[in-house]
Amino acid sequence: MKRLVFACMLSLLLMTPIQIVGAAGNTAEARPVKPELLSSLRQGGYILFVRHGEATLGEDQPNLVLGDCSLQRNLSEEGKRQALLFGERIKSLQIPIQTPVIASPFCRTRETAELAFGAENVHVDPFWVRIYNLSGDVTAAEKESTLAELTSVLEKVPPSGTNKVIIAHSFPQGIGLGEIPNLGTVVVKPRGQGNGFDIVDRISLAEWSSVP
Repeated sequence: MKRLVFACMLSLLLMTPIQIVGAAGNTAEARPVKPELLSSLRQGGYILFVRHGEATLGEDQPNLVLGDCSLQRNLSEEGKRQALLFGERIKSLQIPIQTPVIASPFCRTRETAELAFGAENVHVDPFWVRIYNLSGDVTAAEKESTLAELTSVLEKVPPSGTNKVIIAHSFPQGIGLGEIPNLGTVVVKPRGQGNGFDIVDRISLAEWSSVP
């Protein structure tokens, strides 16, 4: 009996932390958004850069037409649920949003924005296709130009008492705002045109959802 107990304990010690979590049937708890950040967001003055929801239906074709969703990756049912949950949490947390919110022209980004904030509150901006293109083959000059324009956008302070929302794409690792999970938010504090911006925090959907 003692040998059996020892063998079980040894097998647990040899497990990775992920395996132990799985064996227990639990997942790590998301940290809630910092109360001081929530308080600041309620005052406005930030940009929330958000990646679209989970998109697993279809794939982006080389000859895709932005108005034709059949040629693109589209939101899964989980992605739609994520978008609705995100919009509900922003509203329930009383975070004031500048409208219209900005969305990339891809179907998955537009649908994410529309589900979260209502189709009537969404403005499509073709610039964000250039962010998507950063994950493909672009020249050094194109990348530099895109990141310079991104900086210009993120430096601009939103109207008093509101926060600007941009729903677009993740970046390649180490470029721009870096990799972003589905419905992950990069909280940006603009310093004004020509003065740069600060990345204040990165908030996952689970972390938005964990706020009481």
